[in-house]
Amino acid sequence: MRTRNIALLLTAAVAVYLVLLAGRGIALLRTGELVPVLLGLGVLLLPLLGVWILVTTWRSGTRIQRLSRRLAEEGALPDVSDLPRRPSGRVDRAAADSWFEERRAEVTDAPEDWRTWYRLAYAYDVAGDRTRARETMRRAVELEAQDH
Repeated sequence: MRTRNIALLLTAAVAVYLVLLAGRGIALLRTGELVPVLLGLGVLLLPLLGVWILVTTWRSGTRIQRLSRRLAEEGALPDVSDLPRRPSGRVDRAAADSWFEERRAEVTDAPEDWRTWYRLAYAYDVAGDRTRARETMRRAVELEAQDH
């Protein structure tokens, strides 16, 4: 719950910033001069982009949480607590790679099961590849939506 509260607080802070930014854009539009009006139009695009990013991020987060809850109910959440760790707390690279290969084999065996894709996304995250983790998690979300 703590993580969700922090996310809500940060979202509120970004929302306040976007409102203030929109106010600056409107102030530039009200000048009536060509250059400030054009700049004001550009500034108004930033809050629109920010709102879009906030909405897509929250939507993605809620979908991933839904998958996580389903896996927890099934007792199938990925567990890396037994993997060796470096002094920094991160999973040892060789152990992460080995665990990753096991998850990739699961996807090969069951490519239409969202659960295997979720665990593969988690393995990418443990290995430090956040970009592929997000791409793979999107695949898990898509497959779970079809499963419903």
